[in-house]
Amino acid sequence: MRKKAIFNWSGGKDSALALHYVLQGNVFEVMTLMTSVNAELERISMHGVHKDLLKRQVEAIGLPLSILSIPGEVTMPEYDRLMSEKMEGFKAQGITHSIFGDIFLEDLKEYREKRLAEVGLKGHFPLWKRNTAGLVREFIDLGFKTMLVSVDGSKLDQSFAGQIIDHDLLKELPSNVDPCGENGEFHSFVFDGPIFSHPVAFEKGEVVPKEYTLSSQTQDKVTYWFQDLL
Repeated sequence: MRKKAIFNWSGGKDSALALHYVLQGNVFEVMTLMTSVNAELERISMHGVHKDLLKRQVEAIGLPLSILSIPGEVTMPEYDRLMSEKMEGFKAQGITHSIFGDIFLEDLKEYREKRLAEVGLKGHFPLWKRNTAGLVREFIDLGFKTMLVSVDGSKLDQSFAGQIIDHDLLKELPSNVDPCGENGEFHSFVFDGPIFSHPVAFEKGEVVPKEYTLSSQTQDKVTYWFQDLL
């Protein structure tokens, strides 16, 4: 009997490849995709993709969607509380596992596993410790199509926002940028591939800058460039 799981869906390429692996296997039954959405902006956290486009994307995949609404200015304790409540609800439905597309960030994996253990769930990481250069090339070769929708301006310039990830783009990435953006250099929106019944239709809007404060102590700031999708 397959284990019941939820899949933590960001809408980006690592999520899509991890979900592809899970759906190809016979270990887990994915009951729903779960996405954190900024309640004020109605957009996927850090990706900036609007909730309506998220819904179209998930409809093309053919799985249920569960949205976790997060306040715009949320503290970590408040975020943890909201997430725990969500996970407890899933556990009550017989779900035992929560699946992520993380690749090599040890502290993030430990954080996720610790929070899940508190509500009696386990984490599963299909891409864990895979070589990121190999992963992104496999992603492209499988026929997935994805666009850069959020770019860290301290690592990449504005021109990368809105570009399709293909083999040519990989050659343009600076050497200090992970090919999968695992350190937060960029985020993407997947609109076609083997897990989709049809491509997700959208149009490109404008590229919008947004400034974030990295540390309340140093007041260091960074600009992210967001490619709006309509």
